[in-house]
Amino acid sequence: MEFKKYNHIKEEKKISDFWIKKGLFKPKKSKSNKKFSIVIPPPNVTGRLHMGHALNNSLQDVLVRFNRMKGLETLWQPGTDHAGIATQAVVEKNLEKEGIKKNDLGREKFIKKVWEWKEESGGIILDQLKKLGCSCDWSRTRFTMDKNLSDAVIKVFVDLYNDKLIYKDKKLVNWDTKLQTAISDLEVIQKDVQSQLYYIDYQIENSKNKITIATTRPETMMGDTAIAVNPKDERYINLIGKNAIVPLVNRKIKIIADRYADPEQGSGAVKITPAHDFNDYEVGKRNKLEIINILEKNGKINKNGIKEFINLDRFQARQLLVKQLKENGSLIKIETIKNKVPYGDRSNTIIEPLLTEQWFVDAKKLSKKPISIVKKGKTSFFPSSWTKTFFLWMKNIEPWCISRQIWWGHRIPAWYDEKNNIFVAENEKDALILAKKKNKNKKFKLKQETDVLDTWFSSALWPFATLGWPAKTKELSKFYPTSVLVTGFDIIFFWVARMLMMGNYFNKHTPFYKIYVHALVRDEKGQKMSKSKGNVIDPLELINEFGADSLRFTLISMASPGRDVKLSKNRVTGNRNFITKIWSANNFLQLNKCKFNKKVNINSIKLPINQWIFKEFIKTQNLVSKNIEIFRFDEAAKHAYQFVWHSFCDWYLEFLKPIFNSKNKSEIQEAKIFSSFMMANILRILHPFIPFFTESVWSKNKYKEIFKVDLISSSWPNYKNINKFNNYHTDISNIIELITNIRSTKAELKITPKLFCDLSFSEKPKKIKKLIDNHYNLLKQVGRVNNVVDIKKKSQNSIDIIVLKEKLSLGFSKEVDLSSQKERILQKMESLKKQIDGLNNKLNNKAYIENAPKEIVQNDKKLVKELTVEDEKLRSIVSSIN
Repeated sequence: MEFKKYNHIKEEKKISDFWIKKGLFKPKKSKSNKKFSIVIPPPNVTGRLHMGHALNNSLQDVLVRFNRMKGLETLWQPGTDHAGIATQAVVEKNLEKEGIKKNDLGREKFIKKVWEWKEESGGIILDQLKKLGCSCDWSRTRFTMDKNLSDAVIKVFVDLYNDKLIYKDKKLVNWDTKLQTAISDLEVIQKDVQSQLYYIDYQIENSKNKITIATTRPETMMGDTAIAVNPKDERYINLIGKNAIVPLVNRKIKIIADRYADPEQGSGAVKITPAHDFNDYEVGKRNKLEIINILEKNGKINKNGIKEFINLDRFQARQLLVKQLKENGSLIKIETIKNKVPYGDRSNTIIEPLLTEQWFVDAKKLSKKPISIVKKGKTSFFPSSWTKTFFLWMKNIEPWCISRQIWWGHRIPAWYDEKNNIFVAENEKDALILAKKKNKNKKFKLKQETDVLDTWFSSALWPFATLGWPAKTKELSKFYPTSVLVTGFDIIFFWVARMLMMGNYFNKHTPFYKIYVHALVRDEKGQKMSKSKGNVIDPLELINEFGADSLRFTLISMASPGRDVKLSKNRVTGNRNFITKIWSANNFLQLNKCKFNKKVNINSIKLPINQWIFKEFIKTQNLVSKNIEIFRFDEAAKHAYQFVWHSFCDWYLEFLKPIFNSKNKSEIQEAKIFSSFMMANILRILHPFIPFFTESVWSKNKYKEIFKVDLISSSWPNYKNINKFNNYHTDISNIIELITNIRSTKAELKITPKLFCDLSFSEKPKKIKKLIDNHYNLLKQVGRVNNVVDIKKKSQNSIDIIVLKEKLSLGFSKEVDLSSQKERILQKMESLKKQIDGLNNKLNNKAYIENAPKEIVQNDKKLVKELTVEDEKLRSIVSSIN
């Protein structure tokens, strides 16, 4: 019975519901007692599925399904991140549409609104991941603001504070004036922009001399407290220790000697504003300079600025200040330059360094164990090149600012009394006990810290908090440490490094043994996808049009280590065609009533083509397994694709036709049973890549009745080699080479593929003669061969070819004009010669061999061999044309 066209929309929904309803994603105890666990990088609760999610989760799902089929007790832990800043911004925007402002509601009512929004819209991303086919244990879905995860966050904060690894300090931080919160260095994007560089004269006190400085932020001169020059800069040695007057501000500031000033940059003299520049802050500390903050938290000029500038936005103040500097002659010139300017990754506004009180983690101390763990190989990066990047960042790590001035998130468990004493505890009751001791039972009031924790603080606990920590749960003991983390390189430092810190500190174990780092998904031209460029490819649109399997297989097959995925719709179309090819192949088997209903005795297989396809399958099974295990997803997909498309569909099914058309009942029966058996095995090795389609065909073919399990729960193929199949495997491989040569020769001569030809031997080739004698029917029907004739009777209209290092002739009817093709083939040979000579010249160049990437050199060598074989073939053809 032939199946109708595969309807991916209908089938994917039906199968997804079936898997979840039957609880097939939950861990099942294994006989081997081996475990495999992985945590999903929790998408933001505000998120919608983008192509980065699609790649990351497709790769994870390959690992999960593969290990589940290998019999390991497998857990894929799902969940979402509360995404403090992003979620608060979304809810604020929604409220503004209703004419409601956050501050009018107050903290408690606003947070209630966020929870309402989360319940309504927060699960969308998880539903989209289900559409992609992610086989997470959805019954264990976690959220970073769940009670048990929040309890873990509070405990970690309190423990780190008590261990003197969390502290409060007044420091210069990255300040987002739009969101009005501190953000970490990792949340700052350095953009290349065009800026104005202003050259400004500062008058030397009691002198007619002036000193020129250059700045891109002239408004900050209202907070200048020194001018620095290099102690070795002879131009300024006589000015060191003297005072300069800040224009318009009229404040006297010292000219100091500091190595920070570079004689080669600008004028060599640098204005120092410790409150508004990270480098200046360090200069200020070294030289004990006054720190004058001129900005409010909203980016407006405060009371420390020039009187008429107070309450002006920083950029309005800049314009007015430049105008006045021009008018009083202090502005010497303006240059247009390209420089890097810091922007907030969430607000897209220019970040200001601002001196504020914040909470910090001593990341330097926490980084020591992770560095040691990675050095010892207890956690390994794939590709290994990321190890170097990891060490470089960890060794230069700065204190981690963990406080955020927003409402949505984990509120910092710290309380203050009227004297501003700090009491850190897991709850207010415990904080009161601490406060009573400090205040010696005198009357006092406690007020909780209003700041919340950086989202990445709670995310850092994800691998163990989701398993029930701090309770000693069976899930924690069973699945922690996790087996592998699959992540994009863009969050190695946001998330991966911090999980390594927290996991090693609180659990004395690395949170994961392996870290696989994948690249970005770009458009087909290699450009980063962005709304402004209009090149964003929506994965949900592709899933609706082509099916989740087509998208998954495309992304997986392009996931080459260290190389970005250049995605195009055509690629997805091509892989949809691959799925259609399997569907057609299965329909061919169904039409020919190919099926089996009991265990197949492989050792009893007699047909040469069955022995050949089985040997090819074992080779593929091993290559797919090996490449998944070493994270070469692209190679695993390639081997599976080549076997199914070429070995099975192009050759094996073609070889079946002469058998089905024969009258040999035992051969027909064996062919029908074994071809169906091979289809079942194809579905098994393809299942981690294209789960919906394979489960659907498995069900339609009623394989569950034979294997007693759904495909998702079936075992991974692990067949062993059968040596007695070797001879027929070689024979069929040689027949394929012979037929391929016949077909390619016809194509070269512009002869229709359907045209039959005669074969004759120019010499006495024992190998080919024996091959033809043993497999004549296959050769005749699949190779379109009429007769095998004696050399003496060969057609005058014939061509010599070399196959398996032996010569034979292809004879054609008189209607085929061979001589008309000679000139064209000679031209092609000339072109081939130029290609071969060019490649050989490159390969004979020692500098090229030493400096070019090994992969490119290997490809060049391979191409030379292929072109040389083609050249020899064409020479043989030309020499035999009269």
